[in-house]
Amino acid sequence: MTTLAHRKPTAPTQSRGKRRPGWLPALIFILAFAVIGNFTGSLGRPLFVIGCMGVAYMAWRDGIAAHFQASLLLFAFAPFLRRIVDLSAGYEEMGLMLVGPLMALLVPCIELRRLADPRQHWDSRLGPLMLATLCILYAAVLTLLQGKFNDAASGLLKWLTPVLYAGVLVIEADRDEMLDAAISSFFIILPVTGLYGALQYVDPQPWDRYWMEFAPIMSIGQPLPYQVRVFSTMNSPASYASFTAAGLILVAFMRTGWISFLVAAPAVLGFLLSLYRTAWIALAVGILFCLLFWRTRAKAQLIMIALTIAGSIAVTIPPFSDVIGTRLSTLGKGSEDGSFQERLTQYFTLWSTPDSSLVGNGFTITDVGSAGSMPIDGMIIACWVMMGIVAGIFMLSSLGWGISRAVLQALRERSREAVMIGALAVGSLSQLPLANIATGEAGFLFWSFVVLSPLYKPTGRIS
Repeated sequence: MTTLAHRKPTAPTQSRGKRRPGWLPALIFILAFAVIGNFTGSLGRPLFVIGCMGVAYMAWRDGIAAHFQASLLLFAFAPFLRRIVDLSAGYEEMGLMLVGPLMALLVPCIELRRLADPRQHWDSRLGPLMLATLCILYAAVLTLLQGKFNDAASGLLKWLTPVLYAGVLVIEADRDEMLDAAISSFFIILPVTGLYGALQYVDPQPWDRYWMEFAPIMSIGQPLPYQVRVFSTMNSPASYASFTAAGLILVAFMRTGWISFLVAAPAVLGFLLSLYRTAWIALAVGILFCLLFWRTRAKAQLIMIALTIAGSIAVTIPPFSDVIGTRLSTLGKGSEDGSFQERLTQYFTLWSTPDSSLVGNGFTITDVGSAGSMPIDGMIIACWVMMGIVAGIFMLSSLGWGISRAVLQALRERSREAVMIGALAVGSLSQLPLANIATGEAGFLFWSFVVLSPLYKPTGRIS
């Protein structure tokens, strides 16, 4: 018998000659749609979703690592393309084009059929995924019982798709190959989104301004120069900053030389202009984790110095100085911070409900811009509201299970690759009370990385 982790990938054309970069078909598609998107009208929305699936299949033909590269680019630029189409066709509340990258993740999920093969040994990395799947299905059932079929479908797509894709990675992926693939994509994503983010702050483009006027997101600032909380090509400052934090960790620790500096420099500026402190904390925690290991300690110290210098420069150069300096100063205010007080109020509100949300409300979607609606910040609140106390605890346990496996593997193996996965995991742990790390693009990042490092017994066999 062979284990799932050691089985060779079986994607189509796996053995056909030299592979093209996985990001290439995605990049060509993104550039082409950026040119024609303004002329497609509303027809461009379903065409984009179909195109994402086509790009995903082309990339998957070259292996799961190539598919991962393409998926990273699609998630990074799909919201930007959505705004271009919305400018000409009118604002679309449902955001159909944002479904495209999620549908792309489902393309290789046909490989999950191999889990039914009785000849395969159980891979313990599937444990957190199975637990999360059960909790997500429970929330979907709650939603269906309320007759909210659209909410159930949307919730399943956003929550379950990243989990299913992570299951494919358990079967197909090689950790080192996947990390190299991710870094190749971030070499494109980081400088482009960083430079665009700086432009967005100084002079928001028409499609960005139009979207900001309609989007029910209270944390993106105003559609005016120097008043935007940078979200770059993505759908919010949170998603942009989280993607950038992960990319900076991988590029900074896994690559050296002046090219890495050129890639990271604009990304750091855009990252700071997002004003998203949760991702700032996640990046800092990841770097501190790397200080624990001799293979990454020297680089971590160098990166800390470089980021300190970059932050010092950013707070002294107008027009960025005031907004970044003010935001940095709030990190030490603690209980005086309005956001902190707001999150505490959310817990008090939930606990004060008649049943303390014991059962859960399912994937009920509310407009946080509506009067009287309570924003849902962080995984704890999200799981509590949607799944109730009991199922919510199990969902949070699945996240902690995945994080602990990644951290333990880093402590045991101490290789640079294992440490990178551990750093991303502890960064996610620091975000857990403050951000939703398990849905959409955030869930894609979280689940994809935490399942890459299997734990080994001293004999070298999979646990």
